[in-house]
Formats: sequence, structure tokens, C-alpha cells
Amino acid sequence: MRAETLASWPADAVEVGAIVDAYGLKGWVKVSAHADAGRGGDALLSARRWWLLRGDERRSAPALQARTHSDSVVAHLGGTADRDEAFALRGFRVYLSRSEFPALEADEFYWVDLIGLTVVNLAGFELGRVASMIDNGAQSVLRIEYPATDKSGKPVADERLIPFVGVYVKTVDQAAKQIVVDWEADY
Repeated sequence: MRAETLASWPADAVEVGAIVDAYGLKGWVKVSAHADAGRGGDALLSARRWWLLRGDERRSAPALQARTHSDSVVAHLGGTADRDEAFALRGFRVYLSRSEFPALEADEFYWVDLIGLTVVNLAGFELGRVASMIDNGAQSVLRIEYPATDKSGKPVADERLIPFVGVYVKTVDQAAKQIVVDWEADY
């Protein structure tokens, strides 16, 4: 385990979970992943180095082993040899370098890659930008923010929610930073 600075932190770091507890007696940690294995959480299982952040404290450690355990991920990080050392890592948020994420099929996307893309409908009308993603249990949902005005005429940000399913999402062009949807502005 080594101390890190903002300058040594990877530019493509993506938060993927948080260390919630120690696991066992030999220095393993239990991680609450933001995504289940097979839906982006598998990045925790394959990454060689984990980047840890708690407050202003930054660390990194090689991931010696990682596996799924029930609804979480357990891992043994370099520099943690016993339960007390693992327990001391509670509260650290876990980041991975985006370049270490496993490759996806052509029609699959990591949520982090969709955030910030412009969304336009089939008529070419710009509906806004993807601000975040929501998992409603049945499918992922694009949360799109766009400029609007309130009743007094002040500018505000409003939102649209569009299910991220083939019926509505026609194309995702990451190079052009655009998603084309079959969705009208007044829905």
C-alpha cells in the first residue's frame, strides 16, 4: 500500500465502490460495489491496482485477489496482512482506472461512458445531456438535464427520464458524444 497525491492519481479514475468492512482474519476487505458483477462490478475483479480515497487521504494498492461473495466483493490488497489492517481501510472509496475495465460487447456500455453525452431525438432536436443513470430494477434509465425556466422566468435545470432500452435508444455514438433516441421533447 502506498500513499498517493492528486498529481499521482490517474486522470481516468472512476469510483466503483467503497470498503465497508474487514473480511476474515488474513487482511481481506469487503467492498460494496456500485454495480453487480456482469454489470460493471466485474471491473473490481480484474483490476490490478485499486485507488483508495477517504477525505483527503489517497492511497493505492495492488489487488492480489478479488472475488464475489454474496452481494459484495471481497479482496486481498497488497499491504494488508491481518484483520486490523483491513478494518482500518473501512470508509475508503474505491476507484479504478477506466483503462482497466474489462472490454464489453459492441452493444454494451459502462454508465460512466454515457454520462455527459448529448441526447437528440430522431428529428435532430437536442433533448439535453446525460447527467446520471438510474437502475430501476427492470432496466437502466437515462437522466437527462436540460435548461428550462421556472414560473418566474428564472433559468433552471429540468430533467427527462428515458429508459435505456432498444425501443427508445436508437444509436449511441461515443466518438460523436451523442445518443439518438425515439423520444419527443414534450413527453
